[in-house]
Amino acid sequence: MISASKSAAPMGLALDQLVFRAETAADDAAIEAIHATAFGPGRYARTAFRIREGVAADARTSMVATFGNEVVGSVRLTRIDIGDTPALLLGPLAVLADLRGQGIGKALMRLSLDAARRCNHKLVLLVGDLPFYWQFGFRVVPADVVAMPGPVDPGRLLWAELVPGAAEGVRGAVRAHRA
Repeated sequence: MISASKSAAPMGLALDQLVFRAETAADDAAIEAIHATAFGPGRYARTAFRIREGVAADARTSMVATFGNEVVGSVRLTRIDIGDTPALLLGPLAVLADLRGQGIGKALMRLSLDAARRCNHKLVLLVGDLPFYWQFGFRVVPADVVAMPGPVDPGRLLWAELVPGAAEGVRGAVRAHRA
């Protein structure tokens, strides 16, 4: 495996040079290496990480981008509940540093959200930057509607309705969905 910091993928890749597919267990080490480089050790203290801790990403909606045999980007979605409402928690979305800004993350987002719709999911929550996620239908969660199990900047708590009206009446604490 090539380390996330020394990618064999050339700069200036075109999206048609990549293979986008569902994440598999064999991708775990490569994805973790990308996360370590992109987010550092502080990622373990973040509220969204703590929700996902010990819970597998949803195999049907989590995607990777590969170049040859190398994972160069990924997006994970994890099943959660907001109060009594099932939803997905998006993140992390990460692309190798040398390949950022080339549309890989946007392609991963579109594919994962399309997969979530096909799997009949209705609502996706994330902690992120509205200017980036706006284009995918994410909006700021209204104040005092969703309770995260740790500190989160309210302006960064976002959700997207995959089905119109899916957020109506949703409220409560976020927790990992345990089947």
